[in-house]
Amino acid sequence: MAEAAIAAPELRHRIMAGFIGNVVEWYDFALYGYLAGVIAPVFFPAGNPTAGLIATYGIFAAGFLMRPLGAAVFGWFGDRYGRARTMQISVAMMALPTLLLGLLPSYATAGLLAPVLLVLVRILQGLSVGGEFSSSATYLVETAPQGRRGLTGSWANIGSMSGSLLGVGAAALVTNLFPPEAVSAWAWRLPFLGGALLGTTAIWIRRNLHNSERFQQHHAGREDSSPLLQAFTTNRRETLLALGFAAAYGTCYYIAFVYLPEWLSAQGLMARGPALAINTAMTFIVIPLMPLTALVGDRLLPRRSWIGLALFALGALAWPLHHWMLASGGSLVSILTSHAIAFALLSVPLGSGPALFVEMFPESDRLSGYSVAFNIGVGIFGGLTPMIATSLIAATGSAMALALYLIVAAAVAVAALALTPDRSRAPLR
Repeated sequence: MAEAAIAAPELRHRIMAGFIGNVVEWYDFALYGYLAGVIAPVFFPAGNPTAGLIATYGIFAAGFLMRPLGAAVFGWFGDRYGRARTMQISVAMMALPTLLLGLLPSYATAGLLAPVLLVLVRILQGLSVGGEFSSSATYLVETAPQGRRGLTGSWANIGSMSGSLLGVGAAALVTNLFPPEAVSAWAWRLPFLGGALLGTTAIWIRRNLHNSERFQQHHAGREDSSPLLQAFTTNRRETLLALGFAAAYGTCYYIAFVYLPEWLSAQGLMARGPALAINTAMTFIVIPLMPLTALVGDRLLPRRSWIGLALFALGALAWPLHHWMLASGGSLVSILTSHAIAFALLSVPLGSGPALFVEMFPESDRLSGYSVAFNIGVGIFGGLTPMIATSLIAATGSAMALALYLIVAAAVAVAALALTPDRSRAPLR
């Protein structure tokens, strides 16, 4: 069982510790993606700006590709030596490279050494992202009060979304506050240096974290076996189901949160700027919805059923909503309504998903199984969604291919959930 009697200050400290690390992680990732066009000329030769931009985005993608490796390393470490220690290391591994990125020399100053250092910094950050989210989510759920695993675990995703919004906001502030020449010359570094201060705060908050009583009891008597190996042998079924669900749910997430503005722009339904503004505004709405939907999984509906119903509804509504946006010529009502419905439905897995993943695995290999399944599923399959969606639309010649892609992804997620036992009312294994 979860630790029953937790003092309010201790609970707030644990939640803040889980929350702040994800703010730091995703602040930097969003910041880098938003400022890629500004950063490219700084670290690459000025002769071919297109090649420089492609290389900068390629380094951004490399950070995502490092996530599964980080998941394996941090998952194994966390199952062996504790979630708290893992969380302290992962956030330090993000704060230091963020500081270094703000201080890196330019190509004009250091030549080829500049892009090499940029690659190394992004690889280190990608490794830490692979360990941070699942480690903090596992810690939050394992140490949650009885009957509040979903609500407590939702703070991991609240942190990641808040960090993304903060990163976009910091980049927008700098690009609007300074003239373009100043931004290109030096002002782009300011948000990264600010991120390093945020990381230092996270390290300070996590300095006195303790492992849950349950993990300490388990750790005292665990066998000398590899948790990572156990996740792919003894608990292979749980790992594969978690991977299937994570890949499908990650695809749904990336279609709505990342690709939809591009789709609207490509179909001539709305300019990219207003479409991105709507997406950002809807994200502000999702943040308070996540803990509310998590409470439903804690108190009213079994967590697995609640997430399954939301994703089933998302798949069922995908075709009519996409058709409505196209048929109306991109009317503001159709776009706002479609966004609101999709984002509200996705707030259910975003809020309750961390607890669901943690409940799927036994304690001996929980972090290994969760980390690897989640980072391969969401990080790779989800991250490839924009490319796959664009290819499907080009191959079929139909804008409705995006709706079919969403329907298939939602169906796979529901199928994976149907094969997963619901443990939302049972003690953690």
